[in-house]
Amino acid sequence: MTQATHQLMRDALGRLVFVDAKGASHIGVHPVRAFPITSPSAGIGIMDQSGKEVFWYPDVAVIPNNELQLIEEELAAREFMPVIERITKVSTFATPSIWDIETDRGPTRIRLRGEEDIRRISGNTLLIADSNGLQFLIKDSTALDKVSKKLLDRFR
Repeated sequence: MTQATHQLMRDALGRLVFVDAKGASHIGVHPVRAFPITSPSAGIGIMDQSGKEVFWYPDVAVIPNNELQLIEEELAAREFMPVIERITKVSTFATPSIWDIETDRGPTRIRLRGEEDIRRISGNTLLIADSNGLQFLIKDSTALDKVSKKLLDRFR
């Protein structure tokens, strides 16, 4: 009979608690993806409040369901990265400019300070930072519609 070497749970205040193999409790831990954009299931670290890793899951597939549910709840609260599906309008082709976009979370308007706020992550994946510091993702710039591609190409 195998015994669990660790345990992940919530305390009465709703904080995540990680109990390690030695029985030490780490209160207020949070999960962090190793590669949140390019490979979100590749690995998740459990970090304590000072940023020190207390446990490493090499693959999401090996995480027990009850722990995975807690991790996903916590990540959903921490990770906010809307995916841009369409660029409908830009105010000007010079920066700064205002962009009207449609995301997986609905339509919105962002302000692009400069062309350097559009970063290629890998392949055709782009990360766009608006003037408020929010990050927007374009998973595959080649999959955008014709109008969106034309508008985006003016800034790259």
